[in-house]
Amino acid sequence: MIIVAHADWGTDPNKQWMAIARGTDINNLLLSTPERVSSSHSLLNDLNGNGKSRIFIGFDFPIGVPLAYAKRLGITSFRKLLEDAGKGRLSTFFDLADEARDVSIYRPFYPKRPGGTLRKHIVEGLGVESFHDLLRNCDRATDTRGAACALFWTLGGQQVGKAAISGWREILQPAITDSSTDIALWPFDGDLDELLETRQIVVAETYPAEAAIQVGIGAPGRGWSKRSVNDRVSKAEPILSYARRIEVTLSEELQKDIGEGFGTGIHGEDRFDATIGLLSMIGVMKGLRPPGTPPPGEVRAIEGWILGQASG
Repeated sequence: MIIVAHADWGTDPNKQWMAIARGTDINNLLLSTPERVSSSHSLLNDLNGNGKSRIFIGFDFPIGVPLAYAKRLGITSFRKLLEDAGKGRLSTFFDLADEARDVSIYRPFYPKRPGGTLRKHIVEGLGVESFHDLLRNCDRATDTRGAACALFWTLGGQQVGKAAISGWREILQPAITDSSTDIALWPFDGDLDELLETRQIVVAETYPAEAAIQVGIGAPGRGWSKRSVNDRVSKAEPILSYARRIEVTLSEELQKDIGEGFGTGIHGEDRFDATIGLLSMIGVMKGLRPPGTPPPGEVRAIEGWILGQASG
């Protein structure tokens, strides 16, 4: 059994939705409509069920840190940072800095709350040249979408830092430090095709705006909004067309949800993102788009990459 899953992630459990495809192999996948994650701590075990499935799962939170920060901290491996976060000299790593004076390479996430907070505070606290230095290479704007938010900045509707803290601490860190779990992080642990062949669980980073481009509906914010049910409905036909192109089967419920733009409920956007991310992952698996694996070096070892995004 093969399982491909994509989780749209937030710190609020009500904002954690996952779309899942299951099948005997990559050419026989059935996609079901997104469901709420019951528990972040048991997510991987719940997916694995009988323990015999191969799992490829994508998360839309950053997996990796910017090179400028890594050099200040003196690390050469994100995987090692993930193992050590919350311990020893990094005991406060996951704690949001209360004030500008609390920001440091050992406590990089800021701010804890709004009010008198400026981007220059985190730039000065982390000892980098500019806020731009806190973007990973894969976060930067491309010809088809704008820049993602910097990992460590935790203020505003587009911030991703809190989701990263949740995902790293509750899912990835326990898994990679558990010797009984056969898990690989792409691209840190190798090329995607090899990892999917040899490892039981493979984790990759996704980005909703990039996934939307890959599926052929264009980046949100460029003529349409994910928050508008009418705009989501307008994307139904190209989404269904992409599903036919990658030769997957959609459950009747999922077909209905796509056609209705995932409805007018408050979780419509989350469910939409979970589905778009899953379709883009399967497209990469089937070779419609290269994974984008960076060449060996600092970017691959420290920053990671967004699945399916060209790496230059």
